[in-house]
Amino acid sequence: MNGITLTLRTLHRGERRLAHDLTAVAERHRTEHEVHHVATDLARWSHEHVRRLAETAGHHGLDLGGPPDDASGGVFASLREKAAEAVAHRPEPGLLLLRDLRELHLGATENSLHWEMLAQAAQASKDGGLLHLASACHPQTLRQMRWTNTMIKNLSPQLLTSL
Repeated sequence: MNGITLTLRTLHRGERRLAHDLTAVAERHRTEHEVHHVATDLARWSHEHVRRLAETAGHHGLDLGGPPDDASGGVFASLREKAAEAVAHRPEPGLLLLRDLRELHLGATENSLHWEMLAQAAQASKDGGLLHLASACHPQTLRQMRWTNTMIKNLSPQLLTSL
């Protein structure tokens, strides 16, 4: 396994995890409409990144499989809904939201670093396909980071001083 395939594998795993975490946060904070809707949209981006990474990895002899299973139906949906209701009634949902946003930000930041590494490797190896992939997906990851950072900046003052 060379460095490019290792980076593809790591990035695939990171985007998969971020998609899952964004979906979980959207459900957990369903009563926070902006968080719910934006996190759901951002999860779609990561799902698309996972799909595109798997496709590109195939051209490099690496099988990463398809996008993560959609657990939005059945028992999982019911459990997520109950968890969201429970969180809404806890006295510290704001602190939980800040923690979730921090974790999302760190995940997106890690992915951003890997996208940058992949872009640099693509340039060095003159691999136009990899460069196109990184150029298309990395800006969305940067946008995920900006959203989490903005939410943390906006929510922290009130939530942390009202304890």
